[in-house]
Amino acid sequence: MILRPTPSFVFSHPAHAVAFGFGAGLAPTAPGTFGTLLGWAIGLALGAIHPDAVLLAALVFFSIGVWACDVTGRHLGVADHGGMVWDEVAAFLLVLALVPRELPWQLAAFVAFRFFDIAKPPPIRHFERRYHGGFGVMFDDALAAGYSLLLLAAVKRLFF
Repeated sequence: MILRPTPSFVFSHPAHAVAFGFGAGLAPTAPGTFGTLLGWAIGLALGAIHPDAVLLAALVFFSIGVWACDVTGRHLGVADHGGMVWDEVAAFLLVLALVPRELPWQLAAFVAFRFFDIAKPPPIRHFERRYHGGFGVMFDDALAAGYSLLLLAAVKRLFF
């Protein structure tokens, strides 16, 4: 079991590099936040090309993440290692694909997503225990993205 992966581990296999967000997951504190920030940067870049590119990327990144997190989890001996942040990248892209491209909304999306990703309200924790491997790693963050989008939709409907 590898508890503190090194850059040489992360870049020793393409799946590891993806799962660790090309190094973002090596952050000594709050790697999930750094993964979400990477997702935000990718979302901004893709959104400048075409808004639909963000949604397409979220779907493609989810699929790639299932493979990358499965392989990396097996190699680490830890199914959902905290440094594996591709789940945050893909899930936050999904959020960005659907929220307004205005900074206040995107900041609110960031805060909401990090909250739900960390708190894991029901049924997220249930599904986290039920599904394993790469799909399990990716799925709980997709649910956190869904909660974030529901919260932001409610805020928009009630206050704007």
